Amino acid sequence: MIRFENVTKLYPDGTRAVDDLTFEVAEGELVTLVGPSGCGKTTTMKMVNRLVEPTSGRIRVADRDIADTDPVELRRRIGYVIQQVGLFPHRTVLENTATVPRLLGTGRAKARARAAELLDLVGLDPATYGDRYPDQLSGGQRQRIGVARALAADPPVLLMDEPFGAVDPVVRERLQSEFLRLQSRMRKTVLFVTHDLEEAVRLGDRMAVYGQGRIEQLDTPATVLGAPATPYVAEFVGADRALKRLAVTPVREAHLEQPPTVGLDDPLTTAPDDGPAVVLDAAGHPYGWLPAGSAGAAGGVRDRAHPTAARVPLGASLKDALSALLQDDAGWVAVVAPDPEDRNPDGGDGGRYLGVLTPERLHEALRDSVRAEAAAVTPR
Repeated sequence: MIRFENVTKLYPDGTRAVDDLTFEVAEGELVTLVGPSGCGKTTTMKMVNRLVEPTSGRIRVADRDIADTDPVELRRRIGYVIQQVGLFPHRTVLENTATVPRLLGTGRAKARARAAELLDLVGLDPATYGDRYPDQLSGGQRQRIGVARALAADPPVLLMDEPFGAVDPVVRERLQSEFLRLQSRMRKTVLFVTHDLEEAVRLGDRMAVYGQGRIEQLDTPATVLGAPATPYVAEFVGADRALKRLAVTPVREAHLEQPPTVGLDDPLTTAPDDGPAVVLDAAGHPYGWLPAGSAGAAGGVRDRAHPTAARVPLGASLKDALSALLQDDAGWVAVVAPDPEDRNPDGGDGGRYLGVLTPERLHEALRDSVRAEAAAVTPR
């Protein structure tokens, strides 16, 4: 969808902002550009919509050389989200969101209907927020409006320049989660500029680590963290890159253990003699755990079971699993089939029980992931 072919940007003072850059972003892919200030990542992105013109080389979007496209027309067909949002202060939220469709000739009623649809998509009720003005919104709400406005004309390409950098960490994490949800549905082709390594790792299908005007490594976040291609990349991602890798390594069924299980409504005579057991409800959902030594006690499993919310769906990140594990006394986290419609009547998210992930198996999963990715490293 986006292709850079030997692109260089040289400024009159001799600054080489981008140096002979060649790479491609596939249709529906989200590539994060990460690196220190002044490394050329924002210049790279701005050349896609011709806010900055390359000195040499060629950039193609959907197999068309952008040099042959009118810059204004090009920008109206490419979504653009910046840190400062850039909302018009004298226009309502609904009017701001409908700006680009109106510029493209869409009728007022249809443009407003599209704007209302997108406000709902980014989690803002158009009936509540549509008639407000930007200064009546929080920073996080303004960022959501910025994303909605960029999507209003249904552009195939979305450029995002530090879009969540001006909000506090809690709101930023929520915005990232919301954007990942939107991207999973809409599958736009996205270039996302950030200086935040954790954001680049969390959001990117691939991430490009910039040196000075050049990409040092372009690969999946798991590969970049597990097997840096150069000493520069290793230094940039940091000595704690294994911890960062937890966020991009999924829980897999092969790493689960299968301890004894008992039913929530079973008598304690069914409990194992030598160790704890996982307690399942009648539908096969994890309820909690039964401590060792329960087999000889009177009563039923429900009387001695310890309820726990320590469960994650299969495919969740090892970081999520570790967080759940640390918040509970069981010593493991239950892993369930990822079925959001399946609810646990005894509390918590449902999903058919598959097994447990222990600290030992979590470490094993991380090491297996590192070894699997190491052979695929491609220096750039």
